[in-house]
Amino acid sequence: MEKRISCSVQTSTNCDNSLETLSSAHQATGAVQMRIKNATSHHDRLSQTKSMILTDAGKVTEPISRHRRNHSQHVLKDVIPPLEHPMVEKEGYLQKAKIADGGKKLRKNWSTSWIVLSGQKIEFYKDSKQQALPNVKARHKAESVDLCGAQIEWAKEKSSRKSVFQITTVTGNEFLLQSDIDFIILDWFHAIKNAIDRLPKNPIGPSSLEFFTFQRSSSTELLSHCHSDSKEQKPEHRKSFMFRLHHSASDTSDKNRVKSRLKKFISRRPSLKTLQEKGIIKDQTFGSHLHTVCEREHSTVPWFVKQCIEAVEKRGLDVDGIYRVSGNLATIQKLRFIVNQEEKLNLDDSQWEDIHVVTGALKMFFRELSEPLFPYSFFERFVEAIKKQDNNARIETIKSLVKNLPPPNHDTMKILFGHLTKIVAKASKNLMSTQSLGIVFGPTLLRAKNESGNMAIHMVYQNQIAEFMLNEYDKIFSSEED
Repeated sequence: MEKRISCSVQTSTNCDNSLETLSSAHQATGAVQMRIKNATSHHDRLSQTKSMILTDAGKVTEPISRHRRNHSQHVLKDVIPPLEHPMVEKEGYLQKAKIADGGKKLRKNWSTSWIVLSGQKIEFYKDSKQQALPNVKARHKAESVDLCGAQIEWAKEKSSRKSVFQITTVTGNEFLLQSDIDFIILDWFHAIKNAIDRLPKNPIGPSSLEFFTFQRSSSTELLSHCHSDSKEQKPEHRKSFMFRLHHSASDTSDKNRVKSRLKKFISRRPSLKTLQEKGIIKDQTFGSHLHTVCEREHSTVPWFVKQCIEAVEKRGLDVDGIYRVSGNLATIQKLRFIVNQEEKLNLDDSQWEDIHVVTGALKMFFRELSEPLFPYSFFERFVEAIKKQDNNARIETIKSLVKNLPPPNHDTMKILFGHLTKIVAKASKNLMSTQSLGIVFGPTLLRAKNESGNMAIHMVYQNQIAEFMLNEYDKIFSSEED
């Protein structure tokens, strides 16, 4: 009996052990099946992810670091696209002058610049080598101009040079660009104008700001991308900026208005002759009639002419290029002002030590006479006399004409040509021949009242008459000295 009980107990124990073994085996089989299923689903997800990432053939994705700092950099790289260098539309050398900076006028100073037009800006380099420098800092030294909202127009009145146009930016900067070659400057004008027309007209405002958001360290930050400084402008700065904008935009219209008013004023202004007749302006030595000057001085030769001739004969007969070389114009104008103000004049003073200033003032006196030394009424008769083929006939005719001149013209002419013969006598030192002096004094001493159409022909005769009178001075004025 005891044996049977022990056997049954043992049998039940074995059954329990078998059941536990089957149960553990079943659990292991389920775990393996779950792992296989999970692996299959994970493989499917990986295959789906790979199919979504590898859109381009042969492209391999870079592993992304899980570090916070690296993670933020990768997020920024995806959110903010990399800046691309704008394509160069046009480049070349032009003459450039900056005439305003922020609405403040600058002194015009022309210089040659290598100009590059790309996208919405123009860059000014010293030369093409500066643009090609690998160093970014060196390239950034170039001046850059934003064309957003800029204006371009031809500016003939801004410079005496030809083919000049002006660019005015919204910040109040103004540039002049110029080239002597017409088709080059025209091509640049149209290229810049087309670039400006493509850009928005109002670059200042909410539309000009681009906002980007990115996450960093589980916090959201706002990245503001704009052309101006991120600091908010003060109200007074904003007002002054808007004033400069308005001022630069209306600058052209204001200048046109001033020009029209000046034209009206000049057209209504009384003439110099009228003012002299009314006694508002007194007669002056320069620009007056020879007869008026001599009458005021109670002489037949102006005092200023005598002073200049005396100074030249004293210290200028041997000077190279006397009467041909020009003196300093500012000093000549100063001398002219002193003579017109009837102040005491001493040509031996150190400020008149340059003899070319004295000769320049003497030539200016004869050039500015209201009627030349050879009166208008005698001009055609002198021309007919110089045309004569016979030399003796020419001498007699010109001698007769000189004799019939008014006393101030005759006496002044005699003293002047007598002085010029002394210059010719020293031609070996001063290198001034009768032909050279004829070229200098011909157009100054005699000219036609109306020179339309015959200016070149008249100039030939003017030089010939002056040269002939120098060569035949003794014969023309001989009987008067006897």
